Amino acid sequence: MLYIHSTSCISAQHTFDDVNFDVLNPVVENKLVAVEPNSNQIPNAVLRRMGKAVRMGIKAALSIVNNQSELKGIIIGTANGGMEDCIKFLNQIIDYDEGTLTPTNFVQSTANNIAAQIGLFTSNKNYNITHVHRGLAFENAVIDAMMLVKEHPNSTFLLGGVDEISTYNYTISLLDGLYKNEEGKNNDLYETETAGSVAGEGAAMFLVNGKKQNAQATLKAIQTIHTTDEITVEANLKDFLATHLADGEKLDLFLSGENGDSRLSKYTKITEKIADITTLRYKHLTGEFPTASALSLWFACNFIETQKVPTNMVKSGSIPTEINTILIYNNYTGIQHSFMLVSR
Repeated sequence: MLYIHSTSCISAQHTFDDVNFDVLNPVVENKLVAVEPNSNQIPNAVLRRMGKAVRMGIKAALSIVNNQSELKGIIIGTANGGMEDCIKFLNQIIDYDEGTLTPTNFVQSTANNIAAQIGLFTSNKNYNITHVHRGLAFENAVIDAMMLVKEHPNSTFLLGGVDEISTYNYTISLLDGLYKNEEGKNNDLYETETAGSVAGEGAAMFLVNGKKQNAQATLKAIQTIHTTDEITVEANLKDFLATHLADGEKLDLFLSGENGDSRLSKYTKITEKIADITTLRYKHLTGEFPTASALSLWFACNFIETQKVPTNMVKSGSIPTEINTILIYNNYTGIQHSFMLVSR
């Protein structure tokens, strides 16, 4: 169990500082590109050398890390790190015929650079780790944080998920069928009966510990599954709810990670069997990427804190008058699945 005390989110929508769900930034060329906020905490000379994933991670982290001395660890989940800088470095090897290369692109491209840079900016020499597990990278970071908090309940940790749209990864994923070939709009994402989704990127950060007092939300449980069998997913979902929902406790919202890919509709049908619950969708706001589940957790925390839900996220049902418990389901490419249970 994790108690979440502060959150921040950088996405393609207005989720940083002045949160505004009424203004919907559109899909452009099948991409939902993150809106980067300005930051006076990072010197321009340093900022211009950073890749986008690093910039988003640091900006999101610094906005909630106020008392740096209390931070006992930094735990980040990412699938690709700074892939754009990695490709730049590899191109340099060819361009300079393996001669004198600038190390900046190489240093900025490693997956653990996001957590490392946050550690440098906060002068933090404690636990620092990056989980790289494709569509379950953030979930594995969550599990790591849960184990640490169980051992050290009074210690505060920074937990986050970050990924960027790189030209290389987008092209490979497009050829692999992860993204749609035809142009679309946000609101049409779930209506098209075609394969693929739209590309997304973003960063979400959370300050977590084992202290309930003044917590914004509670992450009660998490479960991950590797399977392409929808029957296995359904059985695990039922067991998850039976195990972690307390007697008399009911779900108020179901936050679905469906992404408009017609090939994954069989998993959507499973989750539709959850009766009498309002279902929300969010990937028309964020796009699809491996650590999009980090943003879904941020959405859940925001709904619990504000007790408000944007109407443009509602798939079915009516918005409850009181929001206490939210179930999050995400799957990445129909292979990696996760459940998270969030409550007040």
